[in-house]
Amino acid sequence: MRLRLLSACLILSVAMPVLHAQDLAGTCHAGSSYDLTVKPGSLMFDRPQPAPFHVQIADGALRTDGQPVRLNAEAQDRLVLFERDLRALLPRVRAVADAGVDLAVRAVHEEAAGMHLAPATLAELDRRLASHAGELRQRIAQSNSTHDWQGDAAQQLADRIVGDLAPLVAGDLGQQALAAAMNGDLAEAARLRDEAADLATQLQPRLQRRMQALRPQVQALCPAIRRLADLQQGVRGADGQPLDLVQLGP
Repeated sequence: MRLRLLSACLILSVAMPVLHAQDLAGTCHAGSSYDLTVKPGSLMFDRPQPAPFHVQIADGALRTDGQPVRLNAEAQDRLVLFERDLRALLPRVRAVADAGVDLAVRAVHEEAAGMHLAPATLAELDRRLASHAGELRQRIAQSNSTHDWQGDAAQQLADRIVGDLAPLVAGDLGQQALAAAMNGDLAEAARLRDEAADLATQLQPRLQRRMQALRPQVQALCPAIRRLADLQQGVRGADGQPLDLVQLGP
């Protein structure tokens, strides 16, 4: 049962910003070895290795690992357009993330309804889902860095949601199984246990199929991602190597 709720809550947490979102990587065949932080006056890219570890773009100016890079007029123009286009892309990515939260909430509600939970349990589940969804939307709106969604931060968020929802659902199913057993309906009690075990393995693919409804919205972002990759061409860092901030796959 914990696995079942974990799968749902991980999907609720799919809201990573541009360049590191798995859907962008899978659908647009685009990615980056850098994390991105969007500041009011600059774009900051950072990665643990290899060098350059830090890349800053600000109004056509470029710094790599703290050192200014001399650029010709064409490279400066490319960076100005790169920054403009990336900033314009962020609200679109947030909109897709918000749509993903809405879709996931509906999916979790419908799956819970299919378990025939008590009306009070289902109402409380919906209340908690709405609360978590509101927090996620606020976090999406305020986040300007892929660091906000990496590693422990994302896992802690998912764990917190799971910790809130799992006991509620598990408790209701346990009560149903207990009531069935006490009424002598051992077959129903066994069915409830089997249902829980089955859902633990079957829910994730069902939710993933539901989330495919987002694919057209993600695909609509791909041309903008490819344009970013094109704009970085011809711009080189202090070491003479291409920036390669956005990587396109086959």
